Amino acid sequence: MTEEANAKRLDMGSLRALAHPLRLRLLDLLRMDGPATATKLAARVGETSGNVSWHLRQLAASGFIEEDGERGNRRERWWRACHRYTSVRDADFRGDPEARQSLVGLKSHTLAQQLRRAEEFLHGDWDDAWRDAAGIGHWVLRLTPDELLALGREVTAVLARYEALSRDSRGEEAEDVIFQVQAFPRHREDGR
Repeated sequence: MTEEANAKRLDMGSLRALAHPLRLRLLDLLRMDGPATATKLAARVGETSGNVSWHLRQLAASGFIEEDGERGNRRERWWRACHRYTSVRDADFRGDPEARQSLVGLKSHTLAQQLRRAEEFLHGDWDDAWRDAAGIGHWVLRLTPDELLALGREVTAVLARYEALSRDSRGEEAEDVIFQVQAFPRHREDGR
């Protein structure tokens, strides 16, 4: 699959549709765990199936998900993600204050979701091999915007290589691994 087939690039309409915490979580579940019905998803997120169905239709209207015609019947509607990732460029929304606000909301929801995942791992029942292999930490690097962009491309290339490996049968020892990345500048307190 090409990168374009794997990623949904956000425009103003799709940004508004995704900048909702429940929709973001539903899309995440469909991407990570595969197709599901509104009823199954509602049980996972603690919402009513009617509410989840409405949000799923909003995601479908914006091109994030589609009906899975290979599953279900007339009474049971299954949904699947159309893309593995969502791609967004801040520059696409620079001139629109409302869009910028929606983009900040989307990124805030994404960070909260990533924190929730890390907390679930920390409190989960994992053996020592997984606890030793996993890591939560950070580095402080002094970079230019171009260097940060280059670093992101290098990390993406490494992840793409491992993602290709993960499509193969990896045996019983393999688990889904979430690799979360945040990279952003900070203002130094000393003013430099």
